[in-house]
Amino acid sequence: MNFSTIDVIVFIGYCLIIVALGLWVSKDKKGHKKDSKDYFLASKSLPWWAIGASLIASNISAEQFIGMSGSGFAIGLAISTYEWMAAATLIIVGKFFLPIFLKKEIYTMPQFLEQRYNETVRTMMAIFWLLVYVFVNLTSVLYLGALSLQTVMGIPLGYAIAGLAAFAIIYSIYGGLTAVAWTDVVQVVFLIAGGLATTYLALDIVGDGSAWEGFGLLRREAADHFSMILSEGEMMIPDGQGGTRDAYMDLPGLSVLIGGMWIINLNYWGFNQYITQRALAAKSLDQAQRGVIFAGFLKLVMPLIVVIPGIAAYVIIQNPDMMQTMSERMGVDFKMALTDEVTGYVKSDKAYPALLNLLPVGLKGVAFAALAAAIVSSLASMANSTSTIFTMDIYRNYFNKTASEDNLVKTGRIVSLIAFAIAAFVAPQLGVLDQAFQYIQEYTGFVSPGVFAIFFFGFFWKRTSSAAAMWAAILTIPLSTALKFGAPELPFIDRMGVVFLIIAVVIVVISLLGKEEKHPNAVELEPGMFKTSTKFNIGALLICGILAALYTIFW
Repeated sequence: MNFSTIDVIVFIGYCLIIVALGLWVSKDKKGHKKDSKDYFLASKSLPWWAIGASLIASNISAEQFIGMSGSGFAIGLAISTYEWMAAATLIIVGKFFLPIFLKKEIYTMPQFLEQRYNETVRTMMAIFWLLVYVFVNLTSVLYLGALSLQTVMGIPLGYAIAGLAAFAIIYSIYGGLTAVAWTDVVQVVFLIAGGLATTYLALDIVGDGSAWEGFGLLRREAADHFSMILSEGEMMIPDGQGGTRDAYMDLPGLSVLIGGMWIINLNYWGFNQYITQRALAAKSLDQAQRGVIFAGFLKLVMPLIVVIPGIAAYVIIQNPDMMQTMSERMGVDFKMALTDEVTGYVKSDKAYPALLNLLPVGLKGVAFAALAAAIVSSLASMANSTSTIFTMDIYRNYFNKTASEDNLVKTGRIVSLIAFAIAAFVAPQLGVLDQAFQYIQEYTGFVSPGVFAIFFFGFFWKRTSSAAAMWAAILTIPLSTALKFGAPELPFIDRMGVVFLIIAVVIVVISLLGKEEKHPNAVELEPGMFKTSTKFNIGALLICGILAALYTIFW
């Protein structure tokens, strides 16, 4: 893909705007030096619209633009369940989880675990999260982002990884969450506008000049790609090595509505540091709750931006005439743009980067800025939350209990740099994957069942003991690993559901064997604690109604 001078100017201009904004909002106020509350919680000053925008900018990254488009290419609209179920999950998080977290005035999720259980549980889960953030989340986003730079601009993978890491480091490490959150407000505008432009042009190609006709043609030509609930054996998809595998293993039928998908979403949106940290930084509980509802509405729109382009690429590659038109517009062979240089097979995750070649001069720069916005905002968020957990849960507890505010901020910055360095070293190893989005979901899911169980029972069952929580933390990875290799025919979403049920039984049994009728640190659920505003309730009802309509149409 050849960038014109205008595209380069647009892209560089975007980069400069983000860096300048990040540094400007991060400036120390006159007579006030940045402390840990400023650095890790943005001085608890975020309004609802900044929270909602930052939640989406932090969540939507290369794993969605590249990975979910790749899954759209391979599986179809069914992968949208991650987005649409998230909208429902955010209602639950806003109504039942945020009141508890904000009442506790915590910085991190592990900090809550110490308040509810003990220091051992806090430390174990802090270590788990650090490993997942660095070796799964940061690593995969760096790899997928670099893959897009390589596909679109021809930049070697190693240089692309280093460049993305450097971009995120420039503004996020100095400013902390303040810089991340306020730049996210700008980035989410680029993200949505650029994403919609790519979708429109892809549908325009398919529809021979009409995007609406293009969408209709997608539904006719790829009817199997518009099934939300997959049956076993219904769809065989590429395995990245020239063979095929059953898509049911990724999205096992009704389990996406009533099974393990809830564990994925409730764990991610409710107990994930780099997501909940935005709500913890809210001006008030009401602002935090309105922020998650705003994010829920944005999640309903995301499949149009990140899934439909993948389906469009699938239809184009099946149709010789469309592929010829596409190749002429792009100036390169479309199928070659989708082919992996190493394996020689069509690679699903190359669908979105290849489609960016469609865009006209000027808009290429905007769309690529949108992709970079998604990548960099997520990298900055993950690094900031990694540094928050290490600094507040490990460093201050075990290495320097009397650390000054200045020392805590300095440590956070150093940890962010180290996390980026490790992720940049590991990222190239993900090149063997066909759908990196599924890799992220599966390996994050090794920890999710235990995390969800520990928090859920800690919230709502006063008898849950510290010993039970500790065993839940200990067992979640071994149980997930044993089922992965002992029952390979079990879809990973179902595996998470099974592991959660086993851990739930363990928690109940161990807690009942204890002598305490009520844990001394049990959460006190006060009357009216879960009462929400009229605006929140109206938003929640609208989201539920839209979801019901979507699943009715695309079942």
